[in-house]
Amino acid sequence: MTLDRGALVESARESIARGSKSFAAASKLFDAATRERVWLLYAWCRACDDLADDQDHGGALGAQAGASERLEQIRRLTARALGGDATGHFAFDALGVVAAECGINAVHTGDVIAGFALDAAGWRPRTELDMLGYCYHVAGAVGVLMALVMGVDPEDGDTLNRASDLGIAFQLGNIARDIAEDHAAGRCYLPAEWLAQAGVDEGDLMAPRHRPALAAMAGRMAAMAQVYEASARAGAARLPFRCRWAVLSAAGIYGAIARKVAARGPRAWEQRVSTSGLEKLRFLGGGLIGAMAGAPGQVPLVPYRRGELAQAVARV
Repeated sequence: MTLDRGALVESARESIARGSKSFAAASKLFDAATRERVWLLYAWCRACDDLADDQDHGGALGAQAGASERLEQIRRLTARALGGDATGHFAFDALGVVAAECGINAVHTGDVIAGFALDAAGWRPRTELDMLGYCYHVAGAVGVLMALVMGVDPEDGDTLNRASDLGIAFQLGNIARDIAEDHAAGRCYLPAEWLAQAGVDEGDLMAPRHRPALAAMAGRMAAMAQVYEASARAGAARLPFRCRWAVLSAAGIYGAIARKVAARGPRAWEQRVSTSGLEKLRFLGGGLIGAMAGAPGQVPLVPYRRGELAQAVARV
């Protein structure tokens, strides 16, 4: 039986409060209607992430046996939700509601699920383009969904591109920050070509002698993230005021991760990089100022756009 919309919204609110305190706080910047839709979308993203990695609202990775079966469950439940059918899982029913309201379709959700499939297959990026393609699937495609939830026309390709750019910027920072954690979990998202050029073997990635090389790679990712973030800020100027404020605040909060990792150099992985409560407040203020200022001036071109990145990595 499908829960009514109010019950789905309440369950989604509880999910975001448990799974992401920062995102839950940032969602308060949206108007009520957008906020509810953001919660509903978050619930689906969170449920997919947890199913893919055998987790419960994030945390340590669970047993990876059965990953392909869990991936098929994600695909099956998502298809049912988009078809307007009850799924027996509140988060997928939540997707059904927000998809019907915002024009989300199987192409949009399929691009996100493709990222989970890469992880389930133990995929590794060979080139910089591969890495950016992964960033698109696990975060840029979510940015596209968020833009649709905020009311961007599904036909407005340029604004959707820039929403994708923000997700890519965030994910580049996450990869740089989480190199040690990913290595401990048997994963690596640094391009094999970068590692080979630096003489670094993935097996002993975190050996102290490799820290300067890793710091250089993190700096390279931070520089790319800054370009993608700048492109996204131009797109944010087209959003309604409260959405614009939320997006620009998030750009500051999450964009700081890549910059902090780069600033710490070889010491970046001694403790997890994060933003403090005071820093978040400062970025909220900066987001407000940016939202009132209007569109930025000249914007750098990103190396690859959404259309290229969606096709950069073969589907598995």
